[in-house]
Amino acid sequence: MKRPRLSSTQWIAVSMVIGILVGWLYPMSEYPAVYVAAKAMSAVFLRMIKSLIVPLIFSTLVVGIAGHGDDMKKVGRLAFRAILYFEIVTTVALFLGLGAVNLVKPGRGINLAAAPVTTGSDLAQTKITFGGVIEHMVPQSFFEAATHNEVLQIVFFAILFAVGLSRVTGKPKQVMLDFCGSLSEVMFKFTGLVMSFAPFGIGGAIAVTVGTSGLGVLRSLGMLVGTLYGTLAVFIVCVLMPVALIARVPIRRFWSFIKEPWLIAFSTASSEAALPLAMQNLEKFGIPKRIVAFVLPTGYSFNLDGSTLYLSIAAVFAAQAGNVPMTFGQQLLMMLTLMLTSKGVAAVPRASLVILSGALTMFGLPLEAVAVILGVDAVMDMARTSINLVGNCLAAAVMARWEGEFPDQPPAEVAA
Repeated sequence: MKRPRLSSTQWIAVSMVIGILVGWLYPMSEYPAVYVAAKAMSAVFLRMIKSLIVPLIFSTLVVGIAGHGDDMKKVGRLAFRAILYFEIVTTVALFLGLGAVNLVKPGRGINLAAAPVTTGSDLAQTKITFGGVIEHMVPQSFFEAATHNEVLQIVFFAILFAVGLSRVTGKPKQVMLDFCGSLSEVMFKFTGLVMSFAPFGIGGAIAVTVGTSGLGVLRSLGMLVGTLYGTLAVFIVCVLMPVALIARVPIRRFWSFIKEPWLIAFSTASSEAALPLAMQNLEKFGIPKRIVAFVLPTGYSFNLDGSTLYLSIAAVFAAQAGNVPMTFGQQLLMMLTLMLTSKGVAAVPRASLVILSGALTMFGLPLEAVAVILGVDAVMDMARTSINLVGNCLAAAVMARWEGEFPDQPPAEVAA
């Protein structure tokens, strides 16, 4: 009898366990060679992923907009509905985090005296303004945006390109659509090849995290980590699941298509790593290409549910740890600031910490808290990134239902 083969999801789960064991048994400070090998495997996987993001997003978005009718009203309606949905859900996430951190008070009893203030000061120097975010959305060069994997700029360029292409008639339009359609097909096959390397890259990433920080990273500041994980669980049960039920999204079938991208996002703490496979699986789920190609990349800049929830917890945690009393009105003002400054900065390295440091400086809160949070940021980053992924995948399904294009008949299931 033929032995059953492990699915790609199962291989990823196995690689995560092996990575934890390697990191625990071979601490990176004592075994630098192990660190170098694990870091290299993780870096190679992430670089392979990043190499396919721009052509995949550009080709699918152009075909999705210009290749499916010339009604630009549909594009504008989808954009308006998506942005409205993003704002509602991320605002709920912020206030849920605000309630949790005031209830649990994880910052009490934390000693900030030994924490270096320079870490937060360095991050706070990266100024983020609403006007700067709007300006950053528009690329001055497509090739520059592609070189730096500026997803939001690529989306902006691709939408304008597709709108222009939809106004062209005859052979030039068909040639360009055929090219983009062929490129899209090739990039999805490319994604499949890259995903075959995923267990190695993910195992290396987990080994580096555990080997560098140790399992003790889960005990240190455990209250803060527990507050974030617990609140994210509440967010899933009380916000995302009701949204899925209202939109009549079959939750079990939906999860079967996004569980592998979720695992990749969780284990690598990288939204980019999970994006290509998430786009591919959502199309298999039956969501139209034009909706997937617009909502998912745009959501990575405007619908960061996990990151916004984390920011509300981390900001008030800093006030609690520094014994700085804040009225409810001051906390609301800080939440509004975080809601505005967290848009469109997904490409900034350590974006959440950059935004947090800027907010702490603005409200006179201790920057030493950033150095304390850094000790467990890797563990928290895994959770918030994976919830960002789930939230954006659900947003695509909700938009498909809202547009009247949700699949009535279930497509073929992915491998379990």
